Amino acid sequence: MSDTATRAADGLRPAENADLETILRWRNHPRVREVSLTRHEISPAEHAAWWAVVRTDPDRRLLVHEHRGEPCGVVTFSGVDSPEKALTWGFYLDVEGLDARGQLMPAWLSLERAAIAYAFDTLGARTLGGETLATNRPVLALHRRFGFEIVRRYERDVDGTPHQVVWTELGRGT
Repeated sequence: MSDTATRAADGLRPAENADLETILRWRNHPRVREVSLTRHEISPAEHAAWWAVVRTDPDRRLLVHEHRGEPCGVVTFSGVDSPEKALTWGFYLDVEGLDARGQLMPAWLSLERAAIAYAFDTLGARTLGGETLATNRPVLALHRRFGFEIVRRYERDVDGTPHQVVWTELGRGT
């Protein structure tokens, strides 16, 4: 498949009820939980309660990323309805499946590219920011590669333990 055809098969789509079990499996993967701001294993009941809120909240979006036509990640946006259009985002990938196919890095790059385009072109963001654990150097490096800048550092409680968090932000046209 050519690079052009690959990119055409990459993108974001709204999450659906049929995606919920897969999304939970991806989110509960140990490598995803290790770098998340909530590290406990999420139960199906907790996940269902979260979905019930997210899917009806006009200020939030939950999207599935597809790479080469295969679902492989989740992107969340909040602040969609904010007058400032200062969106917050987060993401995670199907680490296990992408690793097995040798597609983790290409899918990760594709997800970041698609999320930025969606935030600014579709949602009309003025800024796009997010929290990353300071120890998650690969994500911080990728954000830097895409033009995000470190705005501040602070401590945050993560499942009862203080952790250093880095807020990175990208502005429209940056």
